[in-house]
Amino acid sequence: MPHTGELRLRVARRGSRSTAVGQFTSGSLRVLRAHYPDSSGQPSFTFVNPGGGYLGGDSYATRVEVEEGASVLLTTQSATKVYRTPQGPVRAVQHLHLGPGARLESVPDPLIAYREARYHQDTHVEMAPDASLALAEIVTQGWSPDRKPFRFEEVSLVTRVRVGGRFAVADNLLIQPSDGGTGPLMLGGRSHVASLLVVDPRADDGAVAAVRALLAERFESPGGRAAAHSSREPLVGVSRLAVPGFALRALADSTQSAEAVIHTVLNWMRASWHGQAPLDLRKL
Repeated sequence: MPHTGELRLRVARRGSRSTAVGQFTSGSLRVLRAHYPDSSGQPSFTFVNPGGGYLGGDSYATRVEVEEGASVLLTTQSATKVYRTPQGPVRAVQHLHLGPGARLESVPDPLIAYREARYHQDTHVEMAPDASLALAEIVTQGWSPDRKPFRFEEVSLVTRVRVGGRFAVADNLLIQPSDGGTGPLMLGGRSHVASLLVVDPRADDGAVAAVRALLAERFESPGGRAAAHSSREPLVGVSRLAVPGFALRALADSTQSAEAVIHTVLNWMRASWHGQAPLDLRKL
């Protein structure tokens, strides 16, 4: 059965730049022409859903291959909006392959789930031991006619990572407000869940400690800059993985606050590990 939208992208190193060497789209998925936000040679690709939202029974398939030594930044043009799904959940499957020394950063706009919405996303990653992976996600609720919070039914984000052919990471995020579990009380009264998964040979104990200290300084100190975006600072936790890497979760009151957590860590990684400028996610 054909997918509602399908996208395939292959990126390779050509001289001082990484560039698309293979590209295919069909249905309700498109990719905009790459732009280069800085002098690093890393292209930024923007994925687009021209339909503007996901409906019940929709299915989407994405495959991205980053060849040896290549680097890519992936984002979206706007938030992913999931509406009522009486015909069944929206299903999205992502396959990501990172060759030796490859690097992939995925920083999409938030996933917004509206009343009676169900969304299932499965991400499968195959990466070389010296490759670098950073996957960000933000989930929040959409507007409801009765103005009650968390009226969607379910959001499931499942990520599996294999490093050097061996299973290394399983990351499951399941939000089921209607089940009486993960509503406002389980989220500390917050409305946004932010997630960042990093697998990178440089993400050792020292790097994880540095990330925790950076987040504590910015978001836990009385003068933390997050206060500029929200009356309450986000709740943040960072867990070390069994392989070099870490998983971050944050609970926040706004998209700006959730993004601030993710961007703080990504920008530290970009500067410390790659000598690169902060994220530039301008939408074209």
